Amino acid sequence: QVQLVESGGGLVQPGGSLRLSCAASGNIFNINTMDWYRQAPGKERELVAAITSGGTTNYADAVKGRFAISRDNAKNTVYLQMNSLKPEDTAVYYCKFQRGRNDYWGQGTQVTVSS
Repeated sequence: QVQLVESGGGLVQPGGSLRLSCAASGNIFNINTMDWYRQAPGKERELVAAITSGGTTNYADAVKGRFAISRDNAKNTVYLQMNSLKPEDTAVYYCKFQRGRNDYWGQGTQVTVSS
């Protein structure tokens, strides 16, 4: 059974940085895209960043220039480096792996940006 485990969330002041990690355990290989989503209270879940197996990246306009997604295929792990954080970045962040027709989601990690 495949499980995604996220880490790295927490409380940070505006302008600060955090690095999220999401690692897959279980029998999983040939992962296509690895994505980060977020959901703020009262809002819909939105795509933050995505990276393909070939390394092509895509970002939401709200995070371009501040966030960077990367992946380590050997470790089945995706990272999200978040810099210059703003209060509006506060949300639960979820990773998602796509392989074939299957999507696998992490349990979410809270990121709170506040002074």
